[in-house]
Formats: sequence, structure tokens, C-alpha cells
Amino acid sequence: MDYRKSNAPTNTVTRDMMSLSEETGNVYETVRIIGKRANQISVEMKQDLDKKLQEFASYNDNLEEVFENREQIEISRYYEKLPKPTLIAAQEFTEGKLYYRNPNKDKDNF
Repeated sequence: MDYRKSNAPTNTVTRDMMSLSEETGNVYETVRIIGKRANQISVEMKQDLDKKLQEFASYNDNLEEVFENREQIEISRYYEKLPKPTLIAAQEFTEGKLYYRNPNKDKDNF
């Protein structure tokens, strides 16, 4: 999923954890699923940001040539305004867009 096109809120949202965990039946399992997805999104966002900022990297050893790069600042501001990975993951979970499985439960079914 493209996190830039997510309809997740950009500010903190209070959620009813009991209604959120109805799908899994366990609040802690729901938090674990959302947390793991949030980590995946965070890594993806970090790699994307690093790749874009790498274009502006200066490899000069001269400390006197430090200057302000407008494009780099705009890219950083754009990423700061995006919803946080936890909010995106929670939105994906509530919309049913996440696939998850518990190997322990799968083993018990065989």
C-alpha cells in the first residue's frame, strides 16, 4: 500500500480497543499486529526518504561550504506532515487490508 495515499488521520485518534480487537479476539494480538505493520511502514518510509535525500548529499570535506538546500527542506517537511506509521497501520487494520496469521494457532488446527 502506498502510505502517501492513505486516508489515515494525521493527528492522534482515540480508539476503542475492545471493538478493534473483535476480529482477533485478543487485544494484545491486535496491538502486536498493528505494531509489526507500523514497523514495516516506518522502515519503508525511512528508506524512501533516505533515497530522496541521497540525491542532495554533498561529499565535500570542507566544513566552510555548508549551505541550505531548499529542495531538501521541502522533502523533509513533506515527510513530517505524513501520518505516523502507527496511524496508517491502525487504519489498514480497521479497513481489513492487513493479512496476518498466528503460527501457533495454525499448528493447533493440524
